[in-house]
Amino acid sequence: MALERFSDVVQSCQLVQDESYSPADFDLFHAAGKSCIEQGHSAHVLSVIIDERNKNIVRCMGWNLLEPLVKVLLKKEEKNLHHCQAIFSHLLQVCSPKELVVGLLEQVEEADPDAVAETIALLLTPLQTVLLKLGKKKASTLGMALSTVLSQVTKLPVPQSREQEEDDVFGLCRCCTALSRFIQPFVEEVKENIKERRTISRDDELRVEILKFCMKSLSEPLLDVQLKDPGTFETSPLRDFATDTLVTLCSIGESLPDLLSHNLLRKRDVPGFLEEEVRYPKESLASLAHLLFVHHIAMDMFPAVLSPVFVLQCNMEHVELLLGRTEESWLQKGLELYEKTLVRVEDSSLPCDLLDLKSFLNVPQNLIKVMTLCPVQNVRTKGLSVFQLSIDKFNTEAKYKFFRCMLKTSDHAGVEGFIIKNIKNQLDLALKVQRPVRPLCK
Repeated sequence: MALERFSDVVQSCQLVQDESYSPADFDLFHAAGKSCIEQGHSAHVLSVIIDERNKNIVRCMGWNLLEPLVKVLLKKEEKNLHHCQAIFSHLLQVCSPKELVVGLLEQVEEADPDAVAETIALLLTPLQTVLLKLGKKKASTLGMALSTVLSQVTKLPVPQSREQEEDDVFGLCRCCTALSRFIQPFVEEVKENIKERRTISRDDELRVEILKFCMKSLSEPLLDVQLKDPGTFETSPLRDFATDTLVTLCSIGESLPDLLSHNLLRKRDVPGFLEEEVRYPKESLASLAHLLFVHHIAMDMFPAVLSPVFVLQCNMEHVELLLGRTEESWLQKGLELYEKTLVRVEDSSLPCDLLDLKSFLNVPQNLIKVMTLCPVQNVRTKGLSVFQLSIDKFNTEAKYKFFRCMLKTSDHAGVEGFIIKNIKNQLDLALKVQRPVRPLCK
């Protein structure tokens, strides 16, 4: 019955002139083809699809068969797999690229929650092939594809241990690796555009879409991922994805130092302020700073000439953002970034005027909340050690101003006791300073 119905629909469509198919024709073709595939008659569907007489029908309506085809390909049923793969490949060759993109993305969006990783792994390469057929007008479509896929990827649980990442129990690693491969041809195109124009165009739509993808990736999933040290295991797909993201940013003409200092620069009267906020989200820049200074990813592309104090100023708002959250992973990253940035600074060198900057007072307030309110013991302990490290970096005048401010604003006995202890230590240190002894007058 399904076979006869599908054949009747196709014969009816053959009589339509100038490809003027009605919405009813589309619905009938979809329903009949779906029934055939679901009932295991994929060989018959293939014979109809590749028939030259049906070329126009397939070009216009074939993409409607993606839904049942994807279901079979995901199940990997041996009986129908070969024919369904052949149908799928043929549709990719003859159907309208724009309609194929829409159809493929619908399958990504509607993926079963338990099969998100498998669906993305199956469809990313075909999606890349179709997008490349769109030529110079693919930027907005690429942006839509990247946004759709990444929104599904971020729903996958993040590995919490080395074993989970190695086994890729949730599929996140597979998806990140596939995304890195997916984006490469488009990155190469942007690089060629830059090479031809001999300049970086901020209005290059393809470049903007790739930039948005990188920024989104930095915040989700990378900001929630606890990367392992390179020596922990041989390969780390998530670390590779982080590296690829930063390398991609450099490849499309973004400067890592400029991104790091973006929070400082945006305070100036820069045209397009709102656009800059949208294009460079704070969470993404904080994640970038953490990857650079804690994991040293892409540090070979980062100039070593920037002073430690300037780097500290750049990172303070990133630290403030991270420590202002309650998630353990964000707090840990904020503490790590602050510690790694502080250790580069010479002890007793930070001047008093830095405390006029809002972030230099907000960060200690956030640290106090971590030290007193965080339910995780090791995070509270880490917060205390970083708090002390930050005090050690101020010069004498700055310490005095800092202590006075903390005592005025703190309402926690433990914190006040800690500050008073530091004041006593400073007094002891001052009294121990050896002064030159004057010779007795004769």
